[in-house]
Amino acid sequence: MSVGLEPRLDCVACLTRQAHEAAVAATDDVRLREVALRRTFRLIARMDWHCPPPALAQQIHRLIRGATHNPDPYAELKDQLNRRAAPLEPIWRKRFAEAFPPFEAAVRMAIVGNLLDVAAKTQLGEVDVLAAFERALITPLVGSVDELEAAVAEARDILYLADNAGEIVFDRSLLSHLPLGNVTVVVRGSPILNDATFADACWAGLADFCDIMTNGSDAPGTLLDDCSQAFRDRFAAADLIIAKGQGNYESLAGIDKHVFFLLKIKCDVLGQDLGWPVGSLVLHHQRPVGGDRPHPRREPPTLPTEERKPHSRSSGLRHPHRPPTRA
Repeated sequence: MSVGLEPRLDCVACLTRQAHEAAVAATDDVRLREVALRRTFRLIARMDWHCPPPALAQQIHRLIRGATHNPDPYAELKDQLNRRAAPLEPIWRKRFAEAFPPFEAAVRMAIVGNLLDVAAKTQLGEVDVLAAFERALITPLVGSVDELEAAVAEARDILYLADNAGEIVFDRSLLSHLPLGNVTVVVRGSPILNDATFADACWAGLADFCDIMTNGSDAPGTLLDDCSQAFRDRFAAADLIIAKGQGNYESLAGIDKHVFFLLKIKCDVLGQDLGWPVGSLVLHHQRPVGGDRPHPRREPPTLPTEERKPHSRSSGLRHPHRPPTRA
């Protein structure tokens, strides 16, 4: 089975748009922008368009960073996204907690935070962000929260693959529901777009919940062949992967691992691949070819009552107007 999403011509157009935005973010020197873009267009023409989109984006952004002499064109934007998310997180955590059972509320928070993404075709302003959070309160959730909750309870080694700066602040709620001592958050090894790095994870306070490691790569996804040996060893040993965002799906779809992908569908290509329309909140369960988890269950550490409350259980499509009966 091949691993990763097969790009379409729409992906090439999107990468071209990203290249222009990255050149503008990287330098105010119009001459350098033109040099970077001319080199990028030549590179795009030569690339193998059958590679997963994160592999193509990695080559493009490496070229732009080098041509503009800027190792992190999105550094200022990432800081803005983190600071933008910080005051919103407690407000929306309360709103979601009032509308849904605790675990589902945390999952929805993690997914809706995925809209803070400069790689997506539509970048949202302040009003749009607030409207998107409001819609997430009434939008059905595609996938089974109960399957994820059961998998978390049985897992002994969970890798949580983070996505973007800003978004990573909204991961705090879900991470607080995962078993302490069994979870490691993974971020990019070096700057790429507005993807979260080690500094962003620390700024968001994720060290309060779990260990943090980098994958050793500058791809906007998880290209295993490009990641560090330390990360590949951890990935192979993990019995559950929780992967955030489009880039992680584009690079890990079809891999022989137990994976839950948490993302918001932001383009037609992804929507067609997953079978859901743009705007859908998706919890996609990918099972390993050989069956479910091979390892015996290890009981998670006991958490204080206020941190681990009973959750309701149901499956399939979740709609806020038809909540399951609480146990």
